[in-house]
Amino acid sequence: MKQIKIGLLSVLLLTTGTVRSQRREAPLKLWYNTPAKEWTQALPLGNGRLGAMVFGKVSNELIQLNEATLWSGGPVDNNVNPDAARYLPQVRAALFNENYHQADSLLRKMQGVYSQSFLPMGDLHLHQQVDESNVSDYSRDLDLNNSTASTRFTSNGVQYTRLMYISAPDQVIVYRLTSSKKGQLNFTLSANSQLRYQNSISGKDLVLKGKAPSQADPSYVGYNKEPIIYEEAGSCKGMRFEVRLRAISVDGTIKTDTSGITVKNATDVTVIVSGATSFNGYDKCPDRDGLNEDKIAAAQLAKAASRSYNDLYNRHAGDYRKFFQRVSFSIGDSSKTDLPTDERLRRYTAGENDPFLEALYFQYGRYLLISSSRTKGAPANLQGIWNKELRAPWSSNYTININTEMNYWPAEECNLMEMQQPLYDLLMELAVTGRHTAQNFYNTNGWVAHHNTDIWAISNPVGDIGKGDPNWANWMMGGNWLCQFLWQHYEYSGSRKFLSDTAYPIMKSAAQFSLGWLVPDKQGRLVTAPATSPENIFITEKGEHGAVSVAATMDLSVIHNLFTNVIAAADVLGKDAVFADSLKQALAKLYPLQIGKKGNLQEWYKDWEDEDPQHRHISHLFGLFPGNQISPLTTPELAAACKKSLEIRGDGGTGWSKAWKINTWARLLDGNHAHKLLKELLTFSGEGAVDMHNAGGTYANLFCAHPPFQIDGNFGGISGMAQMLLQSQTGTLHLLPALPDVWNTGKVKGLLAQGGYTVDMDWKEGLLTSVTIHASRNGTCMLRVPQRIKAGGNEQLAPVKSKDGEHGFVYALPTKAGQSYTLYRVNR
Repeated sequence: MKQIKIGLLSVLLLTTGTVRSQRREAPLKLWYNTPAKEWTQALPLGNGRLGAMVFGKVSNELIQLNEATLWSGGPVDNNVNPDAARYLPQVRAALFNENYHQADSLLRKMQGVYSQSFLPMGDLHLHQQVDESNVSDYSRDLDLNNSTASTRFTSNGVQYTRLMYISAPDQVIVYRLTSSKKGQLNFTLSANSQLRYQNSISGKDLVLKGKAPSQADPSYVGYNKEPIIYEEAGSCKGMRFEVRLRAISVDGTIKTDTSGITVKNATDVTVIVSGATSFNGYDKCPDRDGLNEDKIAAAQLAKAASRSYNDLYNRHAGDYRKFFQRVSFSIGDSSKTDLPTDERLRRYTAGENDPFLEALYFQYGRYLLISSSRTKGAPANLQGIWNKELRAPWSSNYTININTEMNYWPAEECNLMEMQQPLYDLLMELAVTGRHTAQNFYNTNGWVAHHNTDIWAISNPVGDIGKGDPNWANWMMGGNWLCQFLWQHYEYSGSRKFLSDTAYPIMKSAAQFSLGWLVPDKQGRLVTAPATSPENIFITEKGEHGAVSVAATMDLSVIHNLFTNVIAAADVLGKDAVFADSLKQALAKLYPLQIGKKGNLQEWYKDWEDEDPQHRHISHLFGLFPGNQISPLTTPELAAACKKSLEIRGDGGTGWSKAWKINTWARLLDGNHAHKLLKELLTFSGEGAVDMHNAGGTYANLFCAHPPFQIDGNFGGISGMAQMLLQSQTGTLHLLPALPDVWNTGKVKGLLAQGGYTVDMDWKEGLLTSVTIHASRNGTCMLRVPQRIKAGGNEQLAPVKSKDGEHGFVYALPTKAGQSYTLYRVNR
């Protein structure tokens, strides 16, 4: 450790990369003074596998449970549509003859089956003997610093407290109930499920054994007489699951039978809940080849019950904090924290300034990612891990034409890279199933995945063999897009082992598919055919409406990103020079990005109109974000075209759509417009909001309202906030690139940047006061800052000439692994 003094400033430089603030921060809590009436008012807990929604009701509490691997169905046949491939030449012929309707009809014959559904596990019901007519001092909260949910109230002079957390080290839910006076706890705890189940007793434990259906139709499919099937003939039978509950107390009496656990005259009771499924991997029947869920749940509960309560809590809190406390973010004061969170959200919506609420929302998003993405092969889905519906919206699956990707946009930059491991697991599985899909559907090498997948790593174009609309079903770039996270992880971590063993084989195989998928147009330029721009409709110059054409801008932007990354990876690893050269040649022939007659970035092969000019998807802007092909710093004309496209699209849309736009406006270096959309994303959404296209906002528990709830809006929103503070996609650390005026003073610690850097920043009146760069490897850190800076000590900071001086000043800072470097602004 060393200390450097510059004038009146004194900074500790730690090789461990942490600069500790002496200022006591306001508590990071969501809190309320009434119980939840709706699911979107309840508070989410999770350890990445088990999830719970806590309502905080006084005498009839409800706790809704989920388990990340509890899905309908089982492994999908590798060739569900043997005739699919024979239609591809006909589709392409129709497209190049500009017969788009015929191409659409033929493409429907190239669909497979729908994905399966993420399911609710069960409900816990706590019936406590309390005089509800005499309740005071009620509050409930979610403590983000400790990942705990509490409910407190007083009745007839007795204060009751309930505290719940879900432990990752011990893989159980811990629920502690106390009373301020001896012997005042009297309650019954029971469990049920929407799925088929039965209750039994095993020793001291109440056991719920259940069965998932073998088939669950998506919520938008209404043509089957039985949308939920449990024992489909000839199929893999559905997944088994189990929930176990045990109550422990030093006083009072506890009785357990099939109706529940009854506690009388106790003072301090700890309830431990375990849960498990028979899921045994994407390629194994969960019934016939499943794990022993009874053995797993029993062992987890018994082991946790052998520990003291303090030991359980300390293990949970220590594990959680090592992730959550990596990042701090402060803007504005915390004067409104004495107001309930829903009231603050209403006032914010009405126009009150509350920057601390925005900072709370940022950390809440990080909390949600830690809580929903720590299970092998089960990344955070459309609802993270929290779902109460038997037929969840869009099956609560992995929608990989935007939504799953959004879930992981903040993972690296917000210092939670470990949470991406479940996504890498799913990618490895998709690379296996997707190889069969590429061969059987398209007669092509490599692997492919489309717009939906699930825990079984389904990779075919969904649609129930002809019943899906090609504008979303037949999109072949899902796997290619997910590969972006593999190369990106190498750029952040510098792990050659990860690049060599995990990332490169998957990326290369995806590139092999795309290399074979591209075909020349009449001018010899390489295009995709068929191609869609997810979920959007064009209008041709003849006035025809269609979704299927060639060379959609998003297709080509995703392929450009993939090929560029594979070329770079091959160079790092010193291998596959011939293959890399073939990708370079293809890149040179790729149909180029086009600027349309309105000055916008063209979305389609031709400069067509959109059926819905304000469509929620902005797929054609992939090259701006999350790609790095377009930037105001390097391609100003294309960046201006992206801005025009965003202006035409407008600021409306679903919750996740607004979140996506926050990121694009931040990449355009327009912090004020990005913040405008953040305010709209945080607009309070009433529980009855049903407009799925323009009502996006935020529920009382800060879940994003599509509506209904989709967690990608939360994750996309905080990604956009991070992009406003730090960008590194161009190879330079751009500090405060899109700082909005309302964030003119603040500080952030712990953001990650490509190149292996951790960044701490303080700023005042829109300008940096100091920045500390923590290096994880040797190199030269290129910095772009809003004003001139100087070194804090012996650092060799060199100014670099830049052609785009209006975007700040550029410096080169040589760095060594394990060292920290603090720099200060030069006073104006």
